Amino acid sequence: MTFFHLLAISFALAVDAFAVALAAGIRMPRLGSKDVLRLAWHFGFFQAGMAGLGWSFGLGLREWVQPWDHWLAFGLLLLVGLNMIRCGLSGEEEVGDMVDPTRGLSLVLLSVATSIDALAVGFSFSVLEVAALFPLLVIGSVAFLMTALGMYWGHRMAKSFGIGAWAEVLGGLVLMGIGLRILHEHTDLTQKIMQFFS
Repeated sequence: MTFFHLLAISFALAVDAFAVALAAGIRMPRLGSKDVLRLAWHFGFFQAGMAGLGWSFGLGLREWVQPWDHWLAFGLLLLVGLNMIRCGLSGEEEVGDMVDPTRGLSLVLLSVATSIDALAVGFSFSVLEVAALFPLLVIGSVAFLMTALGMYWGHRMAKSFGIGAWAEVLGGLVLMGIGLRILHEHTDLTQKIMQFFS
């Protein structure tokens, strides 16, 4: 996996965090740097942590799934991507009516909710034998930066123009595209399709 692929996965995973941060920034009457740092730190930490948890689960199953790991990685990324697209197109509200999403239980719940997708991606990293530490740092850092950016942009916009939903759709498409690339690299999908139609 190249650094470009890792960055693309990290940005795709952070789309949920960006969308929630955008909405949080819009809803907060006053936005201080402590609020931004608190939400960005938690989102980044949970994103990396969930990916690490998924990677750890995959270690014990590696020998069992190695013959079809590329299909598993493709399937997981496809499911995550389709779910992100579904949420984006349905316009589901992720922040709800929370007064301050940067504090208390709301902060924890949003941190977990925006990082669930990273669990499946971490598992796919493990079955593809990708080392964990550097990808986790990149995933957490990108989530941190996109959360901070989303909060600042949301606060300045004062109202939403549906950016969060379209960002989720784009993120889902990116994950699905990466899944197809993994499948292509491991099975030479193009040749199989050509043989099928010839």
